[in-house]
Amino acid sequence: MSAQSNAAPVIIKRKKVTGGDGHHGGAWKVAYADFVTAMMAFFLLMWLLNATTEKQRKGVADYFSPTIPINRVSGGGDGSFGGESVFSEMTLPQNGTGASNLRPTEARQARGDHGVSDRGSDAVSDSANRDAEAFKVVEEALFGSGGESTVSDEHLKHIVTRVTDEGLIIEIFDLDGVPMFEPGSSTPTPELRDLADMLARILPLVENNLAVGGHTRAHAIVLANNPVWDLSTARAHAMRRLMQKQGLDGDRFQRVTGHADNSPVVNNPMAVRNNRLEVTLLRSNQ
Repeated sequence: MSAQSNAAPVIIKRKKVTGGDGHHGGAWKVAYADFVTAMMAFFLLMWLLNATTEKQRKGVADYFSPTIPINRVSGGGDGSFGGESVFSEMTLPQNGTGASNLRPTEARQARGDHGVSDRGSDAVSDSANRDAEAFKVVEEALFGSGGESTVSDEHLKHIVTRVTDEGLIIEIFDLDGVPMFEPGSSTPTPELRDLADMLARILPLVENNLAVGGHTRAHAIVLANNPVWDLSTARAHAMRRLMQKQGLDGDRFQRVTGHADNSPVVNNPMAVRNNRLEVTLLRSNQ
């Protein structure tokens, strides 16, 4: 008994914790995930805009907003359209290959066609073939690949050609000691006058429209009033006037532009090779 009475009693304390922030749930995780997803989509969009051409972007846009019917005409139901699709003749808006007339004859009823017409692709192919043939005719006249060249060997040293998505570019450039314009001006030299006369005789062989662009070399120092913009534009217009004076139809010129020193063709931006004119034989769809 004495042993039990001397034992220390066991005391258990239970402490009630109050206050604190408590549990907020997982709503913030959902919001954060939505934010990260939105940012990923945004940067993906920016990358696509930078990595694609104008035609590719148009194709993507057309995919998400088609102007042709996906299904056949009849919807087969009694809903909002009463069994008709949006491409029925009696349903507006009327677009695509479906509806074509508010009160059509039987021959002009919507047929529910879908897909791309072969006629359109054939037209594009024919246009591309005509352009390729036109480019070939001009290059043969320039370089004599189909016979005798209409350009002297000395003048040929100033000319190179290349085919791009825009068309056939005929590049006329300065050589060391043989410029196309008087230094620092838009006054053509006799060499450029001869080349303009030659182009005025060759370009009427085809019917494609034309564009003229002027480029200049960079200056060695930074100038308060850098003349490269005005100079490149003035030289492009001088070339246009020379060709028109020799009889080339002025209505064929779609644009005349100056590009200053922004597009050098050699590593040294101050090289005389960057002084050039680009006469572009445009494609039929330009």
